[in-house]
Amino acid sequence: LPGTQVKLIPKAAKSAADVIVMDLEDSVAPSEKPQARKNVIQALQDVDFGSKTVAVRINACDSVFQYKDVAEIIEQAGERLDMFIIPMVGNAADVYAVDMLTTQAERAVGRKKRIGFGMIIETPLGLSNIDEIAGASKRNESLHFGVADYAGSTKSRTTNIGGPNPNYGVLTDRDGDKPRHFHWGDVWHYPMSRIVVAARKYGLRPVDGPFGDIADPEGYKAQCYRGAVLGCEGKWAIHPSQVALANEVYSPSEAEVNQARRILEAMAQAQRDGLGAVSLDGKLIDIASIKQAEAMVMKADTIAAAGK
Repeated sequence: LPGTQVKLIPKAAKSAADVIVMDLEDSVAPSEKPQARKNVIQALQDVDFGSKTVAVRINACDSVFQYKDVAEIIEQAGERLDMFIIPMVGNAADVYAVDMLTTQAERAVGRKKRIGFGMIIETPLGLSNIDEIAGASKRNESLHFGVADYAGSTKSRTTNIGGPNPNYGVLTDRDGDKPRHFHWGDVWHYPMSRIVVAARKYGLRPVDGPFGDIADPEGYKAQCYRGAVLGCEGKWAIHPSQVALANEVYSPSEAEVNQARRILEAMAQAQRDGLGAVSLDGKLIDIASIKQAEAMVMKADTIAAAGK
């Protein structure tokens, strides 16, 4: 949510989104940033966000706005803020810089609740240093893929925000006069996979970034499914219409949960029988299957407990 759009913030607070991110960076013009910061501070004081996680995307370390974002929000906004989302993170030093500012401000005001960090990976530097970024602070909670800036910084031939590219794919080999087929690929697969691996290595949540074509709900859902299969825990929604789609895809279906419970039951029986692996519905399941099934059931239970 742009920090300039004050009327949208209470509406977002009542939505089905799990996390509300108020933005002071890309969606706010430089001349509007001081007012946007004041708006966000006011919202943190006045808006009832319920049990949602509330975050603010601050400006980048190379901007002239970041130190005031951190200091003024902590000094004036009270305890409601949960996270800072840090854009354009390139190395561990960027995280340390924000951590230092945050720690100083928290101590100065006697803040009781520690603010967490979500880091956006959106440059080649950030992706190449992703492991040191992920482990740079005890405040770290999540890694996010900033696909638009990543595309720009890698000079990718696209002007879209996320989604596939019709020119990225493979053409099947020639076979006489038979027609050849072109199969689209996922141009963002490598950075997405890299983010997921680093996040899981350090116990963080991997989160897929925005999908700019808000008029294409099926395209958004397809990107959600691809992220979920890779191991992401959620996806940015930049329009209200995308919230329900993300919740639908990232919530395990009843069939998936039932199958996960069957796997746990089958493996429990196998262990009682002294077996390490058994067949269920003609497929091999073993100790590793328990971890997969437990993750699925745990997510379903968490969603149920939240009343969604």
